[in-house]
Amino acid sequence: MCASAQRPSSSPLVVKLTIHDTIQPITADYLKRGLDNAASRHAEAVLVSLGTPGGLLSSTREMVAAIEASPVPVIVFIEPAGNRAGSAGFFLLEAADVAAMAPGTNAGAAHPILEGTTMDPVLKQKMENDAAAFLRSYVTVRGRDAASAEDAVRNSKSYSEAEALKLHLIDAVAPDDDALLATLNGRTIKRFNGASQTLNFAHAELVAMPPSTRERLLTRLTSPDLDVLLLLCGGLLIYLEFNVPGTIVPGALGTLMVLLAIFGLNLLPVQHTSVLLLFAALALMVLEAKFASHGVLGMVGVLCLVFGLATLVNGPTPEMRVHFGVAAGAGVGFGLITFGLAWIAFKARRAKRLTGPQAMLDQVAVAITPIAPVGELPLGQVEVRGEFWKAALVAGESPVPAGTELIVRSVDGLTLTVAPRG
Repeated sequence: MCASAQRPSSSPLVVKLTIHDTIQPITADYLKRGLDNAASRHAEAVLVSLGTPGGLLSSTREMVAAIEASPVPVIVFIEPAGNRAGSAGFFLLEAADVAAMAPGTNAGAAHPILEGTTMDPVLKQKMENDAAAFLRSYVTVRGRDAASAEDAVRNSKSYSEAEALKLHLIDAVAPDDDALLATLNGRTIKRFNGASQTLNFAHAELVAMPPSTRERLLTRLTSPDLDVLLLLCGGLLIYLEFNVPGTIVPGALGTLMVLLAIFGLNLLPVQHTSVLLLFAALALMVLEAKFASHGVLGMVGVLCLVFGLATLVNGPTPEMRVHFGVAAGAGVGFGLITFGLAWIAFKARRAKRLTGPQAMLDQVAVAITPIAPVGELPLGQVEVRGEFWKAALVAGESPVPAGTELIVRSVDGLTLTVAPRG
C-alpha cells in the first residue's frame, strides 16, 4: 500500500528531495521525477534541500521550468549551516514558491562564465543580459526584489541568510526542516500561475525521496576527474589486449571503461579542441615508438595529453572541470606506462630475430670434434647455445681440434659453416 493511502487525511504529505551536488542533466531528471511523484501522491508541497556550487545553465533552465509548472508548491531550502546556493543554485532558489535559508548559509554569485575562454565585451554583455532577463522573468512574478537578484548576476553579489531576508530575496529563515514547516504553516503564497494557496503543514509527514540507483550512478559519471581516469585506464587495458591477444578480460573491461567515460563526458560541456589535443598526443606517442626521436616526440605527446585533459571539460564551476593535479598525474602516468609497454613490445619484436636459422649467424660455437673444411674430413660437430650441429670450416682454413671456439658464418639446412674466432 502506498504511503499516501496509509496517511490520515488530516496529515498532509511533504516530499523531500535532496540536491547537494552540481547542477547537471541528472540533477534535472531527479527534480522532475520528484515533482511528478509529489503530484501523483497529492502532496501538500515539495521541499528541496539544496546545497550546490552551481552548474550548467541549460540544466538550470529545465529545473526552473519544472518548478514553475509544478502543480505542487515547491520550497527550496538552503541547508544545513555552512552550505550555499552558488551560481545556478541561486536561480533555483529564486524560482521556488517559497525560498528559505538556514542560519550560516549564503546564496548568490550567479555571474555567468565560460571557463578557459576570455570573453570579449560584447559576448560578456550578451551573456549577462540573457541571464539577468531569465532571472527577472520569474523573480518579479514571485514578488521578490528583482534589483538585488540581478545584482547577483551582474556583479556576482552573494548574500547571507539575514541579508537575503532583508532584501526580500527569500521568504523565511529556519534552522531545520521541522522549524521551517512550522514557520510556513498557514501562510498564503502566490503560485507562478497567479493562484493563491494556503499552506497546511499541521502534523505534516515529511517523506524523503532519495535519488535512484541509476541517478546516483549517472551522477558519479558526471565527475570529470573520474571520466578522465576511466578513459585512460580503459585505453591502457585495450592496448594490453592488442599486445596479448586472447586474454579477453583486459579488452572487455577496457572497452566498458572507455564507454562509461564517453557516456559521462557526453553529459558535460566538452571542448572539441581539447579532444583534438588528445588525438595528437596519441599520435605522437605512437610515432615515438616507431622512430628514434630521443624522447622528443614522447615528451611533446605527454604535454599535449596533460593540457588536453586539463581543458577537456569547460564547466562553469571548479567541481565540473578536470583538476590540474589529476590531469598532470594521469597524463604523465599514462605516458610513462605507454612508453614502458612500447619498449617491452619493441624488445619482444627484436627477440623474434633470435629464432630460426638466421639467428645462428655470428653465434659462438664450440668444436666437439675436430673440424676441417668441406672435403678434407667428414663433417664434425659443434655446440651452439646448447644444441649440437654438423659443421665444417670455411674454405681455406686449417683444421682445428676439439674444444676450439668458432664463429658461425652461414647455415645450409642442418649444417653450419664456421670460422675460427678472432
